[in-house]
Amino acid sequence: MEILGNKAILTLDRPICQTSDELFDSEVFKEIIKIFIDKLIARQSILLEIFNTDTSGLLDKITNFIPEKIRDAVSNKDSSRIKTITEEQIKLLIETFRFLAKLKSEKIPGVVKGSETLLKDRELFLELLDKLYYFWISYDRFLIYRTSRNFNKIRTRSIIDDTVERLNNVIKNTYRDIKENLAEEEPQTYRQTRAGVDITAITKNYDGLMDFGPYRKFSSVPVIRKIILAPPLILNPAMNKRTGSFEKIDVNPFTLFNIKTDDWLCYPAKVGPLLIFVYFHKLFIDHGMSLCNLFELADEDDLTKKPDAVYAYGVEGTALDGLGVFPTVFYEDNENDILAGAIPGRDEFGYFGYLKKMILTLHNIKMMKTGRMPFHGAFVRIILKGGKEANILLMGDSGAGKSETLEALRYTGDEYIQDIIIIADDMGTIEITDKKNIMAYGTEIGAFLRLDDLMPGYAFKRLDTAVIMSAGQTNARIILPVTTYKTIMKGHKIDFVLYANNYEQISDDKPLLEKFNNPEEAISVFREGKVMSKGTTSATGITGTYFANIFGPLQYMDLYDTIAEQYFSEFFSKKIFVGQMRTRLGIPGFERKGPEESARELLKIILQIQ
Repeated sequence: MEILGNKAILTLDRPICQTSDELFDSEVFKEIIKIFIDKLIARQSILLEIFNTDTSGLLDKITNFIPEKIRDAVSNKDSSRIKTITEEQIKLLIETFRFLAKLKSEKIPGVVKGSETLLKDRELFLELLDKLYYFWISYDRFLIYRTSRNFNKIRTRSIIDDTVERLNNVIKNTYRDIKENLAEEEPQTYRQTRAGVDITAITKNYDGLMDFGPYRKFSSVPVIRKIILAPPLILNPAMNKRTGSFEKIDVNPFTLFNIKTDDWLCYPAKVGPLLIFVYFHKLFIDHGMSLCNLFELADEDDLTKKPDAVYAYGVEGTALDGLGVFPTVFYEDNENDILAGAIPGRDEFGYFGYLKKMILTLHNIKMMKTGRMPFHGAFVRIILKGGKEANILLMGDSGAGKSETLEALRYTGDEYIQDIIIIADDMGTIEITDKKNIMAYGTEIGAFLRLDDLMPGYAFKRLDTAVIMSAGQTNARIILPVTTYKTIMKGHKIDFVLYANNYEQISDDKPLLEKFNNPEEAISVFREGKVMSKGTTSATGITGTYFANIFGPLQYMDLYDTIAEQYFSEFFSKKIFVGQMRTRLGIPGFERKGPEESARELLKIILQIQ
């Protein structure tokens, strides 16, 4: 087991604990209880009274369990008031737990010598048990289940039953057995907490995978083949916003660092039509495993192909520092026909946006190279009762009100709308086909949404699939699956291309929904990419970003200018409605009202379609 901050990571290549005895014999349990006792010592908790320790002269007997800062703090003070715990006392506590899982507390002193001291105050012992249990489940808990190269068919249901659920039940039932054997009567209320792990990755190693160029160092990294998620998963990452942009550099970052294979995992993501190998360090395991709610996991056939891009998230050391203004970089490896992105493994980069947006940047660059136009926006298919349809592309920067307006459309238009099918929640591409049709595609099967901007109760209705990050903080987020890979890959025609303007108040000359007269007028607004910051990045106030898309187009402006001019001309040629919608999401007091009124106005226009 590894403890990285608030993350507990179990790695398993053998059968899990089957009984409480095996649980108490495990190195994981011993490690957790030692860390727990260290925390109590650091606080000089009253719970240490169960050991009834003779504290005279303890400074001379301090073990390695007491933190160095405590030793330093008391070196010149009265050491007789400082409590510490010896290894023998911890062993005694574990043995007392072992037999309490089987026998009533009054019988334990006859079996475990010295346990009568621990059990002298049963109420205090019960509180220690509760604190230990909830200390364990306070961690974000992950399991890496390793399978062999020869393991052809992964029996996921068996792993769920024999490993994930068994671990959950062993821990939970052991806790309950001890508690009932300590208490005088059975508790009236039982709480079905998730006592095992929150999320499990089943991994496999492949011979020859990424065995070329500077990427060879990742060839033995385990590849995730299945994810077992027990939602809602509530995570507490190191950061809650992103800073800076992703910079193109002239040196391949993969030539600058080495890795320890056991510290990394690979999530092979299907991003639109592309295959991107996302390698993440265990420091960011919470973000890496959460990708299952956002990008389709590649299948076995996909792994026979070379990926279109590769991304190392969590590079140790300072190898990436100084390569750009900000060490979030990518490289166009023409020799190996692959894009390579990399970001350092420091807490300041511990935000899911760094993972998601670099993946989408690599996707967008590849798409531009094929002549497609990437967009930063939401694209949905609206099916009205009676058969009318409208496909709406709402472009804009983070916090512009795209998702909020479309969600408002869902409930304000309930009387008229049969279905709303999400094709792209955040990123996608537009293609002019050989037959000169204009079609749009998505990239993600999920959505990464701000909790503050969702309708009251919306998140609670989706807890059965949710990953929640930074709850209770600014820019708290929820990751939800919202569509299928088949849906995002099926091309859809476009009826509306709208820019989400969240910063302007409406007036007679600035209506809720404004239609542009020509491509030049439209490109001027879209290219300026203005938005009022909503706290999703470190930017504040009204900012302007090239086509509201720093994820590829900004780094290839000459190429994107050519593509945009071509596509906007085609929009007007095909009589597509091109305009801007004033969502007012960035104006205080209009966080909900703005998107609701925009949704009603959009619905009115859709109903007028012949």
